[in-house]
Amino acid sequence: MDTGNAPVFRRIILKLSGEALQSAEHQIDPERIDGLAKELAPLVQEGVQIGIVIGAGNIFRGNSGSARGIERSTADYMGMLATVINALALQQGLERNGVTTRVLTAIEMREVAEPFIRRRALRHMEKNRVVIFAAGTGNPFFTTDTAAALRASELGAQALFKATKVDGIYSTDPIKDPSAKLYRTVSFQFCLEKEIKVMDTAAFAMCKENKIPIMVYNMNRDGALLAAVHGNQIGTLVTLQNNDPEIA
Repeated sequence: MDTGNAPVFRRIILKLSGEALQSAEHQIDPERIDGLAKELAPLVQEGVQIGIVIGAGNIFRGNSGSARGIERSTADYMGMLATVINALALQQGLERNGVTTRVLTAIEMREVAEPFIRRRALRHMEKNRVVIFAAGTGNPFFTTDTAAALRASELGAQALFKATKVDGIYSTDPIKDPSAKLYRTVSFQFCLEKEIKVMDTAAFAMCKENKIPIMVYNMNRDGALLAAVHGNQIGTLVTLQNNDPEIA
């Protein structure tokens, strides 16, 4: 896969679901993390500044907990704590593969990670450390998608990359509808009007307001992230231009 001469994006936020660390056998699979490390290492070597916002769907989802009778705020805090578990596992795996990292949490727990401070995060990124952001925004009722949009806005990221299990945004659910069409580009307005579920509306709206494009791509395709950061058309690009969706 041709990656071009140089990265187009020099500072990015990568949004990973907890399921990105999961396999059929393990909630947190070291082999999955090793694969991710191999995707990130070439970008780090090229000087791309990377922040990762991690979810916790492999361990505990706040909305599913509230559906089982746990009060919503409590369930969301439980989910935030689960993201810290994932962040520490991801840090261990990345550093095992030679990628220097720091974990910053929105909920303070100094024994295991640094508290999120914007200037500290920027300094780590400038020193070519991958920064893993845990505990979402630190507030209930906000998803880790919104946390990713917030960190991208705070840190001046040039793009937000959303890793999914499919190749991008489709006209319908590709798992249920084999005839679904993959969009090459869509606008933020389209995503908000059609209530596209790949990210929540708050995340779309925040990225739109702060002019941060979103690239939705398939995390299971080797080299996809590397190619996308180098400007290759991978997955679906969500842009500010209010053109009709472009079919791939």
